[in-house]
Amino acid sequence: MKGMVFTELLSMAEAVIGEDAVDDILDTLDLDSDGAYSAVGNYPCAELLRIVDAISAHTTVPVPELERQFGQWIHGRFVETYPAFFKDKPNVLAMLDAIENEVHVEVRKLYPDAELPTFETKWQGERALRMTYRSDRPLVPFCHGMIEACIAHFGDPAEVTVTQIGDEAGKAAEFQVRLTG
Repeated sequence: MKGMVFTELLSMAEAVIGEDAVDDILDTLDLDSDGAYSAVGNYPCAELLRIVDAISAHTTVPVPELERQFGQWIHGRFVETYPAFFKDKPNVLAMLDAIENEVHVEVRKLYPDAELPTFETKWQGERALRMTYRSDRPLVPFCHGMIEACIAHFGDPAEVTVTQIGDEAGKAAEFQVRLTG
C-alpha cells in the first residue's frame, strides 16, 4: 500500500488527537516500519489496519467509523492534490464513474507498483449509479467515506446504500448512489 495513505492517516490522527498521542500509539505497536512512512514508499496493509485498530482503541471510535472518517479526510487531500480529476466532472456520479478508467489509469502511470482496488460501475438511469468495489484489502468503510466526501464536494444531494458482497468482510461491496435533489 502506498505510503501516502499512511502519512495521511497519521496526519488525520494528529489533527484529532494530537501528535504526542499519535507518537504514543505508534510506540505501543511493533511495526516493521517503526511507524516511519514515506509518501512514495510501499507498506503492508496489515500495518495500516493495526494503526487504525490502535487509534480506534485510543479514541473509542469504532474501526468502521474511523475508516469512514479517514476516507472522507483523504478525499479532501485528493481534491487538493489532484484538482484536474474533479474540475470537468458535472456531478458526483460522473466522478465516481471515472475512477476506474480515468483516475486509476493516471495513478498507475505515476505509481506503476500501486495496488489499487477495482471499481465496476453501471449507470441506472441518469440519476443513479451502481458501483462495485473489490480489493485485496478490507477497506469498504474507507471507500464509503470517500464516496460520501465526493458527494459533499460536488454538492449533489444523494443517497448511498452499501451491500457487502462475498465471504471476506470488507473486501467487496456494492454501492448504490442515487441523486436525490
